[in-house]
Amino acid sequence: MFEHNINPVMASFGILEFRYYGLVYVIAFILVFFYLKYLIRIKKLELKIVELQDLLVYLMIGVLVGGRFFYCFVYNPSYYFFNIIEFFYIWQGGMSFHGALLGSIGMMALFAKKKGVGVYKLLDNIVVPASIMLFFGRIANFINGELYGHISNVPWAVKFKGVVGYRHPSQLYEALKNLGIFSFLFWLSHKKYKEGLLFWSFVFLYGSLRFLIEFFRFSPNYYLGLSLGQYLCLMMIFPSVYMLVKKYIKL
Repeated sequence: MFEHNINPVMASFGILEFRYYGLVYVIAFILVFFYLKYLIRIKKLELKIVELQDLLVYLMIGVLVGGRFFYCFVYNPSYYFFNIIEFFYIWQGGMSFHGALLGSIGMMALFAKKKGVGVYKLLDNIVVPASIMLFFGRIANFINGELYGHISNVPWAVKFKGVVGYRHPSQLYEALKNLGIFSFLFWLSHKKYKEGLLFWSFVFLYGSLRFLIEFFRFSPNYYLGLSLGQYLCLMMIFPSVYMLVKKYIKL
């Protein structure tokens, strides 16, 4: 078993703190940029470098605003409605994947309409680097000691500071899940596929695997035996199965 004593602050200068959480997101967006730049170079994504920079800005806005909004006002409304200023404290952690996904889709649709590009073309190419981005995001959650699992006695259980008992490191389970999704989508991206297949495969894989991992993850919000996160995952699973069967899978 492991005692979590990782300091989430990488460096501090007076009241200014630089956290690993923020660094991880910076690295993730850099990786997305270079991956998409590579796709432009091999003519798989028809954008100019200047447009790619705009795309990253749109994506960052969608991820940060959507992810933070869901975390604050869907998962923790009773606290943040009375501490609204803390909505902007993103360096302390606290992002919702489902909010980031919706925010990203909305911003990509807006970008696609503005540039005259097919939205599926963008989403297909973004979900591959997004998967590895999510991998790093869960590592950041582990460093912060947040989003931990239920009490457990498994050999790899972790004692998080200020939390009762040893817990499943569910952040690492999700990190491995995201790494697996990235590997599959990266492989699939080198095959011939219809537009939208990568995106809907990502939605299905993330929703279904996250639904299972949620059984190990602690949540303060349960309804009829399922966590709020699991209900949000079901909202990913059902439409993705419908779209995959209707448009991409021959039965």
